[in-house]
Amino acid sequence: MRDSSTPERRWLAVDGEAEGTRVDLFLAQRLEEVSRSRIQKLIREGEVLLDEAPCRPSTPVKDGQTVSWPADAGLVTVTLAPEPIPLQAVFEDDDLLVLYKQPGLVIHPAPGHWSGTLVNALLHRWPGWQAPGGADRPGIVHRLDKDTSGLMVVARSRRAFLSLAEQVSTHRMERAYVALAWGGLAQDRGEVDAPIGRDPRHRQRMAIVKAGGRPAFTTWQVLARFDRLTLVRLVLRTGRTHQVRVHLAGLGHPVFGDPAYGGGLEGTHLPSRERPRYRRWLQDLGRPALHAYRLGFRHPADEEWLIFEAPVPEDMEKILLELSEPGGADEGIDAHRG
Repeated sequence: MRDSSTPERRWLAVDGEAEGTRVDLFLAQRLEEVSRSRIQKLIREGEVLLDEAPCRPSTPVKDGQTVSWPADAGLVTVTLAPEPIPLQAVFEDDDLLVLYKQPGLVIHPAPGHWSGTLVNALLHRWPGWQAPGGADRPGIVHRLDKDTSGLMVVARSRRAFLSLAEQVSTHRMERAYVALAWGGLAQDRGEVDAPIGRDPRHRQRMAIVKAGGRPAFTTWQVLARFDRLTLVRLVLRTGRTHQVRVHLAGLGHPVFGDPAYGGGLEGTHLPSRERPRYRRWLQDLGRPALHAYRLGFRHPADEEWLIFEAPVPEDMEKILLELSEPGGADEGIDAHRG
């Protein structure tokens, strides 16, 4: 992995959230006080490279690509400031940090969220810290959606970044979730093998697509069944943007509380007497009922296999307890605590 700031060139990494965006717009959103016309001129002159090859202003970027430009071209990335944002550390050493991400915390700066992110918090936690991963997302090897709670790991050192990124790309990092999904899945377990790409009709969302998507594979298992909802355990074999949410929606069982993928009350055909109860749960939750409860990987220093688990947060547990007959919710919750 190249450093994000060299004497010759600077670069930014593309992640899944930006996939499909024009390269000129991608840069305009991530650079300080640079006009889009200036960026387009540099692209046409061959100064801006996409994966080290010339491109056009309209060329769409893809997850995993890099966009680079000469260091003396006058294109400066947005300055990231340390911010004293509380973090819940689960494990920390000189190589990495495992943390519990609370709902609402954005992982890295992006258009609309240039501050208040996990990266801003890390810069405050480790003054002077520098790590591979790109100028705007140092140390980030995988992500959780803004409103998803749960466990993630951040690389503090270069060797940790390279090791953890390789474990992610080769699907050797274990990532398991629990979700409350609408309806009752027909089977007790199964798998989804369906490519995910940018939704052609709604560019802010992802979708299962027939062409142009990236492979995505999820296994699932029912933990507990209720009248209208199911508690599901999901294991990612790939790590696409919104993968769990898109795959569950593709099964016809969207994540409860996820209106972007059909997880609200619309279209549920709930009897009128039941609607107030579910509406209250949705309002109290205020997010998709999705939690990254288990994380496993090999430590970059000695290859020791590490496993971390975090029980469902209070907002989800309250709903589970109300849904269950006496003892029923406890069985479902314990089933994913290991």
